[in-house]
Amino acid sequence: MMIAWFRRPAAALLAVALGAATVLPCPVTTPAESNGGTRIMPLGDSITDGFDLPGGYRVALWRSLADAGHLVDFVGSGYNGPAELADHDHEGHPGRRIDEIDAGVAGWIGSASPRTVLLHIGTNDMVQNRDPANAPARLSALVDRITAAAPDAELFVATIIPLADPVLEARAAAYNAAIPGVVRSRAAAGRRVHLVDMHAALTVADLADGVHPGRAGYGRMAAAWHAALSSVPGSAGGRPARAGGAVRRLRPPVPVGRAAW
Repeated sequence: MMIAWFRRPAAALLAVALGAATVLPCPVTTPAESNGGTRIMPLGDSITDGFDLPGGYRVALWRSLADAGHLVDFVGSGYNGPAELADHDHEGHPGRRIDEIDAGVAGWIGSASPRTVLLHIGTNDMVQNRDPANAPARLSALVDRITAAAPDAELFVATIIPLADPVLEARAAAYNAAIPGVVRSRAAAGRRVHLVDMHAALTVADLADGVHPGRAGYGRMAAAWHAALSSVPGSAGGRPARAGGAVRRLRPPVPVGRAAW
């Protein structure tokens, strides 16, 4: 049932959000799934993990990439999602802020060696009111750490999705307004960093609880990620050669040992 958080006072909303952040479990770690495809790391908080709908946007994104003929391998220390999601690996950490992702990201990248990173982070900084004015600076530091750990990877940095509470949305708007500059400056320095306007892809009607997307909202996120990947050749791997005028679809194979790019 949808929780009408936007009707609650900001203080009550903050208390609920902080409480949720303390009880949500960390991603389950299991032996990694791999199909030898292009390694993509979904990185972020509970929205990447898939709060309320395990797998979140990763379910629709995997399906759309496979349908388009891309063989991809989601990577990360977390694991969750429904059976229809052929690859459950991810790096979504419920309740985590930018600085908390920054603290672990070098190790996660070192273990997974992603070809591509999909970063959606900052929602908990806004909800927890953790120095939101300096959140862009923390994001800048995180982007620098990721690009230093994986200089040849493509990093897609998303603006955060809308928040139903007006106070939280005002914080998010200020944070989102700074993200294009963070991305632009890194791209100008020769780093493989790209902007994804995820905020524009959803509305508050796509939220299940005022913070996290519902099924349709996760689908819109998947479409935005797919469009971004399609705009950067190689970020989702190559497409198979056409046979008889049609692109041959690649079905996810049985997981095998992790392979190189």
